[in-house]
Amino acid sequence: MTSTDILIRGVRPLGGRDVVDLVISEGRIRDIGSGLMGTEGARVIEAGGRICLPGLVDLHTHLREPGREDTETIETGCQAAALGGYTAVHAMANTQPVADTAGVVEQVWRRGREIGLCEVVPVGAVTVGLGGERLAELGAMAESAARVRVFSDDGICVSDPLLMRRALEYVKGFDGVVAQHAQEPRLTIGAQMNEGALSGELGLPGWPAVAEEAIIARDVLLAEHVGSRLHVCHLSTRGSVEIIRWAKERGIDVTAEVTPHHLMLTEDLARSYDPLFKVNPPLRTIEDVEAVRAGLADGTIDIVATDHAPHAHEDKDCEWSAGAFGMLGLQTAVGVVAEAMVATGSMTWEQVADRMSVAPARIARLKDQGRPLIPGEPAHLTIIDPDAPWTVRPELLASRSRNTPYVERTLPASVWATFFQGQPTVLEGSLA
Repeated sequence: MTSTDILIRGVRPLGGRDVVDLVISEGRIRDIGSGLMGTEGARVIEAGGRICLPGLVDLHTHLREPGREDTETIETGCQAAALGGYTAVHAMANTQPVADTAGVVEQVWRRGREIGLCEVVPVGAVTVGLGGERLAELGAMAESAARVRVFSDDGICVSDPLLMRRALEYVKGFDGVVAQHAQEPRLTIGAQMNEGALSGELGLPGWPAVAEEAIIARDVLLAEHVGSRLHVCHLSTRGSVEIIRWAKERGIDVTAEVTPHHLMLTEDLARSYDPLFKVNPPLRTIEDVEAVRAGLADGTIDIVATDHAPHAHEDKDCEWSAGAFGMLGLQTAVGVVAEAMVATGSMTWEQVADRMSVAPARIARLKDQGRPLIPGEPAHLTIIDPDAPWTVRPELLASRSRNTPYVERTLPASVWATFFQGQPTVLEGSLA
């Protein structure tokens, strides 16, 4: 090994029983096996039998730059991502200006490369200015230096069926995917929380499950008709899981994501009237939580995506009706998934690697992410300590915002190290 090599001693790939060593050289895995030896000048890191996964990939992150750097910047978002075990994040298009042109997506992409903590992949807007009236420059963004392949008006549904059809037809030409925010706008005017008995009790306008499910049902049929790829953002209801399962059985090319908070939290938290628990789509019932957990476990839901949504203090420290929709998610995702899925026996760590790395990289067509832990592959790695609980406190968060729903909650697992392009960005739980 050369002086630039790193020898990681004692990792368990994908959470298996075998403890091996791993050699990183020139940004790639050079060797993996038992009893590997370092040479003089090599950096040696003792991992102590912790779990090694391919670097995590988030298909749904709000970095807010350009335009709302008071709530998050690409740099602070990347710091949060690295601390959460992520080596790639997809920056959503609802910035100011909107990422609807080649110029804006290239600006975001280049800033991510300058920071160098993880791969920042811009998501292009589907419509100009997120206005839902005409298609944005999809082809120009796809051909830009950023090589955009995921397009979304997230935060706003592409509710016009003709426009959605045209978008699906357009992205098919370069193997892109439309990621839909499934929310029928006419059914959610003024909505504040999940529609049900509790919304009536609390006096908050309800957000019916059918508003999500109706758009998903429409769009999977459009995707089938066009023969294009559809991705459903932040699926949250039992009915939505059933529709996705039906669509996949029919052979429709659809994928879906669930957020960590929809795997963990329920509408009952709205009783506090604390806008920390106000999110889009809203927290649902325990029956919905059980359904999305089952859907993630059996592969109906393809991935976990954070929907990391930073907000300024004044946008959350207010009455519920005035509060902004959204929660932080990057730093807490591993702990939440460990509690909701691994600790319950619903998923193994190998399945976590699939849902949080391999599958999102495949959906986004990222050729260097979510790769097997074998010699020759890029050294994007996450090392997790499954026996290191940590208590979520605002001062521990790298984000510029503090709107986490898990304040003072203890999560059962933590990210011990993250390696991006063969170099540690996080080591022993702290930025390297």
